[in-house]
Amino acid sequence: MFYRAFRAVSALALRLFFRVEAPVDPTGALKLEGPVMYVGNHPNGLMDPGFMLILAQRRVTFLAKEPLFRMPVLGQIMRGMDALPIYRKQDGPGDTSKNEGTLTASVDALVQGRAITLFPEGKSHSEPQLAELKTGAARIALEAARKGAAVKLVPVGITYEAKNRFKSRVHVEVAPALEATGFLEKPGEDPHEAAVRFTDAIATALRQVTLNLDAWEDLPILETAESLYALSHHERAGSAERQKAFARGMSLLRDEQPERFEKLKNELAAYRARLELLRVSADDLTSQYRPGTVAFFIARNLFSVLSIPLVLTGFALFVIPYHLPLLAVKAVKPEKDTESTVKVLTLLLLTPLWWALLVGLAAWVGGLGFAIATLIAVPPLALFTRYYLERRAAAWHDARTFFVLLSRQRVKAGLLAEGQSLTAEVEGLVKELAPRL
Repeated sequence: MFYRAFRAVSALALRLFFRVEAPVDPTGALKLEGPVMYVGNHPNGLMDPGFMLILAQRRVTFLAKEPLFRMPVLGQIMRGMDALPIYRKQDGPGDTSKNEGTLTASVDALVQGRAITLFPEGKSHSEPQLAELKTGAARIALEAARKGAAVKLVPVGITYEAKNRFKSRVHVEVAPALEATGFLEKPGEDPHEAAVRFTDAIATALRQVTLNLDAWEDLPILETAESLYALSHHERAGSAERQKAFARGMSLLRDEQPERFEKLKNELAAYRARLELLRVSADDLTSQYRPGTVAFFIARNLFSVLSIPLVLTGFALFVIPYHLPLLAVKAVKPEKDTESTVKVLTLLLLTPLWWALLVGLAAWVGGLGFAIATLIAVPPLALFTRYYLERRAAAWHDARTFFVLLSRQRVKAGLLAEGQSLTAEVEGLVKELAPRL
């Protein structure tokens, strides 16, 4: 009961904070029955296990660092979810010998046909690539396989567009399951060597479903190249799958043709800087302002004006809960990889309290009928206010782009020509490197 309730609340919180794309799971690994181990990359604190929780199509048992079990509220949640503690030396006082008990419990869970989840990097981090994996996941899966369990290990990659920003996209991609029995030690082979071999296979699979960069400074260059390529093919920019392929291509180009890489990198950086100076994107340059499009834009914004009283009401009611997560981050000063965890947990705790407070005030001011109306109206008003503010930001960008590019046709033509030249170069590289990616 607790598990289902917490899963439902987690799903609501994560889908309100992030824009969660449907997981890419071509082999249906998230629906597997029997003994399954889900392993994922770990870029975003408690958000990563949260996504594992809501996307897995069955109950899962989590392995988590022991200090979480000692935290107020979170510790109770961990125990209520039947999570298993991992004792790490870097966490301070703690008996790491107790990990044997955790290992045994994990193996027993798999032998019983259950699903478990862990993050073999061993830590949450903000590095631009997958960290070196610990062998714990492989050891647990192999030990269960030795006891006759047909363990399937499922690598899950989680890629955040901007992991600490409200309503940023989250892309989840699932690799085909790895059969643990296929990695059992060969005659005469040390079990540790088998665990290392299995861990290497897990790392390879995870790299295929995650975005791995040599340095964070490569990200804007990659995004610019990918957006130009997408534009030339009349597709939406920001494809996580294409970005992963571009990242692998950038790494190859840097290693094998460093001079060519630096030249293209500098050209893309300069082009992006010119776009940012005008505060437009590459696809803005191809926008066609036909009379019908302009008329629709004007009508939509005139309609929005009529919504201003409703939005102002919503903003007045929710301005405090909107800003409290930001204040919590300033007060707690978390690491970058746990910032969104603080924000989401603050919202998770605050939202029902704020809702109850508004209903209570309504009852005090207007009686039972007013309280019931408030109880019903608060959620849709909050969602409408959020949607309106998001759309106003987009509408302001559209309007500004219209006037900037309309009044600077020569600038627009120059940027278009430069973009087409860069696109041709990117296209050539894609054809050259694609067979190796």
